[in-house]
Amino acid sequence: MTGLGIMLIAIVVLLIGYFGYAKWLEKCWGIDPNRPTPAMSGKGGDYAPASRWTVFAHQFTSITGAGPVTGPIIAAMFGWLPALLWMLIGGVFFGAVQDFTALYASVKNGGKSIGMIIEDYVGRTGRQLFLLFCWLFTLLVIAAFCDMVANTFNGFGKSGELLMPNAAAASISLLYMFVAVLFGLYLKYVKPSSGVQLAVGIVLMVLMLAVGIQFPVYADALTWRYVVFAYLFAASVMPMWLLKQPRDYLSMFLLIGMILGAAIGVCIQNPDINMPAFTGFTVKNLDLFPILFVTIACGAVSGFHSLVSSGTSSKMISNEKDMRLVGYGSMCVEVVLGVVALIVVCAAAQGGVLPAGTPFQTFSNSVASFLTEIFGIPQNISACILTMCVSALALTSVDAVARIGRMSLQELFVPPAGQEKTAVQKFFSNTVVATVLTLMCGYALCIAGYMSVWPLFGSANQLLSALVLTGLAVFLKSTGRKGWMLYAPMTIMFVVTMTALVQQIIKIFGAVANGTFVWMVHGLQFVVAVALIVLALLVVYHCVLRLRDAAPIVKRE
Repeated sequence: MTGLGIMLIAIVVLLIGYFGYAKWLEKCWGIDPNRPTPAMSGKGGDYAPASRWTVFAHQFTSITGAGPVTGPIIAAMFGWLPALLWMLIGGVFFGAVQDFTALYASVKNGGKSIGMIIEDYVGRTGRQLFLLFCWLFTLLVIAAFCDMVANTFNGFGKSGELLMPNAAAASISLLYMFVAVLFGLYLKYVKPSSGVQLAVGIVLMVLMLAVGIQFPVYADALTWRYVVFAYLFAASVMPMWLLKQPRDYLSMFLLIGMILGAAIGVCIQNPDINMPAFTGFTVKNLDLFPILFVTIACGAVSGFHSLVSSGTSSKMISNEKDMRLVGYGSMCVEVVLGVVALIVVCAAAQGGVLPAGTPFQTFSNSVASFLTEIFGIPQNISACILTMCVSALALTSVDAVARIGRMSLQELFVPPAGQEKTAVQKFFSNTVVATVLTLMCGYALCIAGYMSVWPLFGSANQLLSALVLTGLAVFLKSTGRKGWMLYAPMTIMFVVTMTALVQQIIKIFGAVANGTFVWMVHGLQFVVAVALIVLALLVVYHCVLRLRDAAPIVKRE
């Protein structure tokens, strides 16, 4: 099998999914292009109506984190076929369905997050448990991704040498933060046409790349960690239209350009796949089940995506007919990135052995080589651009999840309907207080390093997907809509992730037995793993009871 053959198969399957299965879901559940969306309520703040492509840019850049690159590359140890099958089957029937349904449910419920929707259809206890799980999950994402970004921006090597690609990527990222605000003001008050907006966005991106490469900023990882957390605070409290929305739009050009560059490289060079289709059910003492399904998260199904769909994107949708493109379509594009990453690493393999180095290094080096060989871009410039793209993958996700973490904490302290907020509830639901508490807890986990929390991130992410799908199934049944298409995904993901978490706990006990236990690593993992399992079991218990007994309780809209 060649890289081009795999790419064509993936594109055909995804197109069938988007124009066939997603269209059927849309018709099955019903949309109303004339119904005012939550974004049009005029509330401001998190509610900011935007064009379909602007919302697509936000959704795509927010969900496309490090997962679509790292997951498939790591999972390639089982061979390229299991990874490809899981991305295509999971992407079409699990991930894209979850993202679309979460967006759909939120838009139909006034822009409410999944947690608040669960309260409407399951009950307040289910809501509180789910929101606590979500908040805990966002802390893992903040810790893992912020540490990853800070190390990517680190301008100094172990022996003190200057790392120009890292420093240039950091400089470009700083420019993106400040230029995004100016671009947001431009869009807000000038209101350019979509064509002019596109042209201005591309020009700004090119200028920022040029200036950042010409004037790299050298600082160590600790300094960048402080800068990233300061940016997350701003991105969490500032209006969507002023920073997050325009930055996502500008970042989209980088990410789409990276995917196109990699895809064109695969099409032109048509590299041979130097990995077996299947290497075995157990590799390096790791079992294909459940490791494959936890390792490939964002490229197949990711619970984090649902938080973006219901937390921010639903508050930007201007017309219900845009939901399929934003919810289902953005996930399909992310699957393409995962497939490209799989092709790249399998083409770089030698005699069935994957290349040494981190997944990001393998991906960046290969795509940078494509840019140099095909487009004639100098190697150092290609390296800078790809380093920036890779860091953007993580940064555009972590700023979204920081905002979602803040919102989850606020919603935890929303009183029952008809009751006034107590002083404690007012304090913790304050935007600044909730943001500071979320970032402080995320920073505490970040100190231990992303490798300490990464083993839990994949399992927690997939477990969140199972919980979301269960809650969405209750919503669909309660509103008289078909929901059977969610039953298999939610059951499979629950079994997979609970198995992975139990295996992780067994490994921790093994570390205690052989004397290698480290509290800041194994102790942290144990506490978080147990908390995730307990919360998940309680959420599923309440949701399944409601799903079993649910009858249509609200008028279908």
